[in-house]
Amino acid sequence: MKDKIKKIYNPMTESCFYILFCLQEEMHGYSISTKVKEMTNGEVTISPGTMYGTLSKIEKDGLISLVHEENKRKIYLITELGKEVLNTEINRIKRVYKNINEGGKCYER
Repeated sequence: MKDKIKKIYNPMTESCFYILFCLQEEMHGYSISTKVKEMTNGEVTISPGTMYGTLSKIEKDGLISLVHEENKRKIYLITELGKEVLNTEINRIKRVYKNINEGGKCYER
């Protein structure tokens, strides 16, 4: 099952990436959205529908877990499986970036 989950998220959507990345610390949906806007200088915004749909899916798949509820807000944190999936995606992005910078034959700078 773990390998199947890893394949589903390779590669992952940008929204899913940022949500998992933010959930390396405990957060709720609105704080994730705010942090993503700050991290990307407003270039990436995650709509409420995307946010809560993604949170629901990645919780069901075991990538995050509900830690507690606070003032009707659900607070989540990445799981060990989520960390593995996130690290796989980070390594994929690093490889792509490295290939662009080193191989650039197909890419006009």
